[in-house]
Amino acid sequence: MSTITNPIIPGMAPDPSILRVDNDYYIATSTFHWQPAIQIFHSTDLVNWQLIDYALKDTDLNLQGTNTPAGIWAPHLSYDTESKKFWLAYCHVQNMAGREFNAESYAICSDSITGPWSKPLYLTSIGFDPSLFHDENGKHYIAVLEWETREGYQAPGHIVISEVDLTNGKIKGWHRVTTGFTSRGCVEAPQIYKHNGYYYLLLASGGTGYAHGVELGRAKQIFGPYEANPTHEPIITSSPHHLFSLGDPDAGHFEMYNPNSTIQKSGHGSLVKTSDNKWYIAHLMSRPLAGTKLNPLGRETGLQQMHWTDDGWLEMADGSNFAKQTVQVSNTDVQQDAHIFDIDDHFNNGQYDKRFMTPYHKQDQSWVKVVNGKLSISGRNSFFSQVSPSIMGTRATSLNYYVQTKLEFHPTHYSETAGLGLYYDANNWFYVRLCQANNEKGLVLRALQAKLGQRIDFMFDEVRVPNNTAEIRINYHNGIATVNYRFTDCKWTQLGHQFDLSYLSDEGVNGEPGEIGGFTGLFNFIGAVDAYEHQSHGDFEYYQVKTEILRKD
Repeated sequence: MSTITNPIIPGMAPDPSILRVDNDYYIATSTFHWQPAIQIFHSTDLVNWQLIDYALKDTDLNLQGTNTPAGIWAPHLSYDTESKKFWLAYCHVQNMAGREFNAESYAICSDSITGPWSKPLYLTSIGFDPSLFHDENGKHYIAVLEWETREGYQAPGHIVISEVDLTNGKIKGWHRVTTGFTSRGCVEAPQIYKHNGYYYLLLASGGTGYAHGVELGRAKQIFGPYEANPTHEPIITSSPHHLFSLGDPDAGHFEMYNPNSTIQKSGHGSLVKTSDNKWYIAHLMSRPLAGTKLNPLGRETGLQQMHWTDDGWLEMADGSNFAKQTVQVSNTDVQQDAHIFDIDDHFNNGQYDKRFMTPYHKQDQSWVKVVNGKLSISGRNSFFSQVSPSIMGTRATSLNYYVQTKLEFHPTHYSETAGLGLYYDANNWFYVRLCQANNEKGLVLRALQAKLGQRIDFMFDEVRVPNNTAEIRINYHNGIATVNYRFTDCKWTQLGHQFDLSYLSDEGVNGEPGEIGGFTGLFNFIGAVDAYEHQSHGDFEYYQVKTEILRKD
């Protein structure tokens, strides 16, 4: 028996879709405006998880100009036992303006979880969050949210189901089956399961904020009619008290923040049955900064144990619907590795760590490559760009950590920079960079910040850089950052003062009152900018991220 502490996958790992094939467990998660797209994690014990691949690495995927948090949403993993193929359904949200939510849903398949995956098969543009269900009779079905655009109708819309031909993507006729099984509303992310003669429909509800939850209905026929869970409440949530929110398409629901819970926003779940007939649900969750409702790490992946009641309903193992921070996993005595998501990459063997991702566009050797044991990053657009910023980022996975690098840089123009930073999106980031002094005489180290689209240059804190080389470390502790540097092997020196970066969070970025501004998460990064002639490059010797375990005494 092992006790795990949620999250099992920290940092930006939302909308988890869990799958077991033989003795292997897989989880696919959303990636939004980041590429490569759709993270796939692997575990053999449900306790420790590692990123093994991405599903969408195709150069045809174009996320340039994508607004946060559009892009690639809610992947759904399934396995067809008849064809012995893995299937992955997902949607590409291309527009969120005017609450139109234009999205295209696709499916890809593969003989192996690591690919190669087939070319995307177009399914529908009716809404978002598609999933596939492979029935015992050989038929295949798609479930998705039908996005409602009519005034006066319940938003965000109906959950619809259709049989689908997976050879050509043909939809055989939509059936509207429900607008939800509780009064929380905002249902999405439908997933179909079959158990003891019933079709079970698992839904996310309550919006992407503090009212989030997982709800359940069942029917004897796949198109219904579906009956609601007898409690008429979510089967998992971080905020169990009753909420009536029908017609609200989405909101932060800050009034539903639960001061008695370490984890918040528990919802959007996916079921898995273990080889010893235990049931678990992987679900998204968040961890706010202490004393705030700000979630820098975005939505992470948690795990809860479930069981079936005598009357055929699914509930948490303790009979409640309150998501727990600690969970028992049977049939293993593996310990959870607190440092499994740390990074120490010295770019050996001409490669860089697969956990590096890039916003809005793909990685290729035109701008990033390993040269003579260093990661060479060529500068291009500024980091305000949603087209082609030269950013190599990794998910922040702790609220207490440091990120560190050593780089060499030879700029010839004041608009050429290279350095280390923290990044949420094009309007919100913090960057400690090597650049020319303003008088164009010599190299300096200076911090630059983007906050809600405003550019803030800390030019009074700059220091001269000898020999065009510096080591930079950013220490991040519960939303507050300090910057240290050194130019030789001498001890670290602090640059400037403390920086409050708590706004680099889902709730802190460009949101409307009452709503969250995003639902992606904080990244650490190394990168370069060249608004001169796109010829300069920063050469990075290593990249390190280490979680700092704080003592509780």
